[in-house]
Amino acid sequence: MPPPSHAPLARRLEGLNIYLVGMMGAGKSATGRPLADALGYRFVDADAVLESAAGRSIPAIFASDGEAAFRELETAVLTQISGWHSLVVATGGGVVTRPANWGHMRQGVVVWLDAPAALLLQRLQQDATQRPLLQTADPAGRLEALLCERGPLYSQADLHIAVQDGPPAAVAGAVLEARPGILRERPQPPVQPTLLENGEGRTTTRLN
Repeated sequence: MPPPSHAPLARRLEGLNIYLVGMMGAGKSATGRPLADALGYRFVDADAVLESAAGRSIPAIFASDGEAAFRELETAVLTQISGWHSLVVATGGGVVTRPANWGHMRQGVVVWLDAPAALLLQRLQQDATQRPLLQTADPAGRLEALLCERGPLYSQADLHIAVQDGPPAAVAGAVLEARPGILRERPQPPVQPTLLENGEGRTTTRLN
C-alpha cells in the first residue's frame, strides 16, 4: 500500500477518529473512503457494522422493532467503534439525535457534510437503498422536516463542509484542507506536575 498522502496531518491527529455526520445522501461513505486512504486510516461504515452485528438490514430492524430499538443498537455500535483509533467513521444520519452518541464522537473529530436538500433528494431518488424514514407519501416534505430537526444538531460538529454535486475525492480534499485549523483550536490537556524526591528526602514539583 502506498504511504498516505497526508502523513504529517495524520501524525498530528495522533490516532483521533474522524466521525462524518450529515443527512442520508450527503456522501459520508463515499467521502470517507478517500479521506481514510489519504490519512492512512481505516474506513468504517457504522451502518454496515450495525447490520452485521444484528444479522438484519436496517429496514428490517425498523419494520420489526421500530426506530427506538434501532437507535439503541446504533449507540451500542458507536460505543464499540469509539474504543478503536485511527478510523474515519461514516455514521447514520440520525446519530446526532442522541446525546450519548455525542459523548463518543467528541473523543475524536466530528465533521458535518452539509448537502442542500435538492441534491440530497436527487441522490436518494437514484439510490436503490430503502430509507425507512422516507417511506412516506411525501418524501421531499419528510426530508425537509428532518433537515429542520437535525440541522442545529449537525451544526455542533467541529468542522462544517458544504457539499456540492462533485466527486467524493473533492469533498475529502476539502476536509483535509480544513483539518489543520481545527487541530489548532482543540483545547490542549493541562500540564501535569510531577513530584520528585531530592537527596534530602524532600519533594519538589516539576512541570512536564
